[in-house]
Amino acid sequence: MKHPLEGILVIELGTVLTAPLAGMMLADLGARVIKVEHPNGGDPFRRHAGKLYSPHFASYNRNKESIQLDLQTEAGRTDLELLLARADVLLENYRPGVMARLGLSEAALDRINPRLVWCSITGFGADGPYRDRPCYDAVALGLSGLASLMLDPAQPSMNGPTISDNVTGMYAAYGILGALMGREKSGKGARVEVNMLEASIAFSPEGFAQYTRLGAAPGPQTRVAISQSHAFACADERLVTVHLSSVEKFWQAFVAVIERPDLLEDARFLSPELRTRHYAALNGEVAATFRTRTRAEWCARLQDSDVPFAPVNTVPEVMDDPQVRQCGTFYQTAHPEHGPMTAIHRPLTIDGARGPTTRPAPVLGEHDAAIRAEFGLG
Repeated sequence: MKHPLEGILVIELGTVLTAPLAGMMLADLGARVIKVEHPNGGDPFRRHAGKLYSPHFASYNRNKESIQLDLQTEAGRTDLELLLARADVLLENYRPGVMARLGLSEAALDRINPRLVWCSITGFGADGPYRDRPCYDAVALGLSGLASLMLDPAQPSMNGPTISDNVTGMYAAYGILGALMGREKSGKGARVEVNMLEASIAFSPEGFAQYTRLGAAPGPQTRVAISQSHAFACADERLVTVHLSSVEKFWQAFVAVIERPDLLEDARFLSPELRTRHYAALNGEVAATFRTRTRAEWCARLQDSDVPFAPVNTVPEVMDDPQVRQCGTFYQTAHPEHGPMTAIHRPLTIDGARGPTTRPAPVLGEHDAAIRAEFGLG
């Protein structure tokens, strides 16, 4: 089959993470994505490594074209309108009110192109007491409750990858796809709005269901206790995880692997419910046992017994993992100015195909001349 979004034109007014990720996901499905950037440095994410082509920028902007437009000028806004007149999607993550100040209200965009799908990403929504506040990943994590499910109150420290930004970008792409499908039926465009606060809440619904149905506010270990997820340090200080769930055969096999038959008779651990209730005690009982062998030894034993487990791989170890290599997750590409690069394929195939031929992220204004000529820009 052709790539699903082949022939779809996306104009991205995106910076940093949320909109650029959504744009990249659409590009990975075959859409043509033109990224509009300010002539004075472009997307701020470009400068994270001190230049205009940071690894951060490159990882969120593959398969796009770049044009420089100053939207503070009448000429820049006129050029943008010419692009939008032929576009299918407008994607932006400005604060509320910015588009209207640029003369691009919903009514104005409808006059320019009634078939346009306009996706607007904000921190907190179009109105409300937080409307005009700046929002970044840690802000959305804190306000949505996600951070409360990850932080140790006794030693609070923000750790880990970007979550709220990425989740919001994914929900934006999901909304755009739905709106494009709806346009096939109605012939009209649509306004898609997504904010980081609600996207983060929606990403972890079980905690809210637990609170509203059972009256118990979850904490950092609530979910892992229910799922019987554990992480242990081994004799070589390397880490391994196990996820026993509520399947009794996994518990039985796990106890056999670690040679702790006494745990089967311990009144605290006789059922999944009891093991959940006494999660911390169980973790403590097993932690010392894992210190007696190396990670490689434990992994071999766990695999032989069909226990759900994984080594806690570092980033370099992930790239060298045999299953990751088998999947072909990483690939090599090159930019004519910035040389060889390692990139990540989209994590899905359609009819066995990974996606359109991938191109590295563009340099600032790389496609200025070609786009201006094609769309008749000033």
